[in-house]
Amino acid sequence: MGSNLGELLVREKLLNSDQLQSAVDFQKKNDVAMGSAIVSLGLISEEEMAQALSRQLGYPYINLDQFDVYPDVINLIPVEIAHKYLIMPIHRIRSFLTLAMVDPTDLDVIEDIRFRTGLSIQPVIASETGISNAIKKYYGASDSMRVKQIVDEIEQADDTSVNIIEEEEEDYDIEELVHSTEEAPIITLVNTVFIDAIKKGASDVHFEPYEKAFRVRYRLDGTLYELMSLAMKFKNPVISRVKILSNMDIAEKRLPQDGRIKMRVKMESGMRKEVDMRVSSVPTIFGEKVVVRILDKEMLRLDMSELGFEKESLKLLHEYIVRPWGIVLVTGPTGSGKTNTLYSAISSLNSIDKNIMTAEDPVEFYIEGVNQINIREEIGLSFSRTLRSFLRQDPDVMLVGEMRDFETVDIAIKAALTGHLVFSTVHTNDSASTVTRLVNMNIEPFLVSDSVVLIIAQRLVRKLCEKCRVKHNLTPGALVDIGFNEKEAQKATVYKPDGCSDCNNTGYKGRTGLFEVMEVSDDVRDLILARAHSKDIKKKAMKQGMTTLRQSGLIKIKAGITSVEEVLRETVKDTEV
Repeated sequence: MGSNLGELLVREKLLNSDQLQSAVDFQKKNDVAMGSAIVSLGLISEEEMAQALSRQLGYPYINLDQFDVYPDVINLIPVEIAHKYLIMPIHRIRSFLTLAMVDPTDLDVIEDIRFRTGLSIQPVIASETGISNAIKKYYGASDSMRVKQIVDEIEQADDTSVNIIEEEEEDYDIEELVHSTEEAPIITLVNTVFIDAIKKGASDVHFEPYEKAFRVRYRLDGTLYELMSLAMKFKNPVISRVKILSNMDIAEKRLPQDGRIKMRVKMESGMRKEVDMRVSSVPTIFGEKVVVRILDKEMLRLDMSELGFEKESLKLLHEYIVRPWGIVLVTGPTGSGKTNTLYSAISSLNSIDKNIMTAEDPVEFYIEGVNQINIREEIGLSFSRTLRSFLRQDPDVMLVGEMRDFETVDIAIKAALTGHLVFSTVHTNDSASTVTRLVNMNIEPFLVSDSVVLIIAQRLVRKLCEKCRVKHNLTPGALVDIGFNEKEAQKATVYKPDGCSDCNNTGYKGRTGLFEVMEVSDDVRDLILARAHSKDIKKKAMKQGMTTLRQSGLIKIKAGITSVEEVLRETVKDTEV
């Protein structure tokens, strides 16, 4: 038993005996399938091999892009087996399973699948790329499809009442969840929504009640996508289930509440992933809206070189965070990645000889070796009070989650002027306007100029999917309008999104930062003392070599990392210096 693929291709005169031996050697050395070995060596193309197999064996050749596969069929074969054998279940009729294969001569695989499923196998031929794409498409989306199936089952059931069941063990296994539908459909529905979000890398899940529908959305790479729109009868049981998991008061529906969920998820690979979730509920006119923020440690990048800093900006940042005193501020709107930047900075300083203390609202990720405190305004544990107590704890480095009021800023400045390094955030549009914001908080300009040493403005933009991005034929004039100079506009190659199964047909995959790092130089200090306008401060910083947010975006457009639309959405054109 086994594969006769090589001999078949020799009979078709697509390979000679020497080439076959090379493929056999490659297969043994790299532990891959014979078809993969032949294609990897460039002996023939996937298409040629598939067509040859179809002619010799009489099995039909199919294009998997033209097939829709249902969850019931996908569930017959685990994803790890599909990857291992490069196979894809297509269709089932009674006791027969149609199976797409790269190598249908491999009788060992056919026998294994027959044994696993108890079904007779009818092979069809597909290319390796087609099967790989189908595995990503259908197994990646199987949880979303399962959610729809669960909803359909509940809709069709005679008894649609749902009891909320307390669940002590928070060890979620994807396979067990799939088979628990009859036992507790709402529990299964909520868990499947969370697991699908975690697998996709979503940052938030929104449960939103409206007048005639109950909508569930994900935020993926900064953009919201609708997962499903449910009937209103799902609203109360689903919201109650989420509130129970997050230890909220399910009887209180008139006031906002906050909670947390700690979930341990068993992925298809067999590995377990621990995920923290911050849960917030607010009363709307049609019921409670709940937003779940997913804090996945694996998504946190603590290497500053991976965040998107330009070379000179990163060099400047490194120079200032190793100084013994001063305030380093990170500014930008909510969701612009400020926390990630701050965590990356303090992680680079985290060593046995440093006492690092943070005050956060709330602590999002635990960093070993760093003393982190949750702000609790309701009991009087505010940023200013915590920061004041830090000064009695012999700190070297302090991180304050946000400069919200005069008292907090005043204490931070005093800490910086007495030999401490302080990191914090402010909500402003760019680096220069941060100075104006501090002065508007009644901080004297001389205190700002003496204490603040570096200001970083940042935004997040979506990264183009490298597998499907396509050239964007913009005219040089259009490129000049967004900020390129004439010479750059003539030479720049610009890309735009297209969409493929690897990026959920969005054209984007992942995010990167745009950064504007402003050094508070002597010239900038003079302008601060003179209460200069933020535009004048920005012009001075640009003359001294500062890369602006728009310039950072243009650099990433030229590098093919992001699109023109993303940069235009997050930045404004710089005023001429």
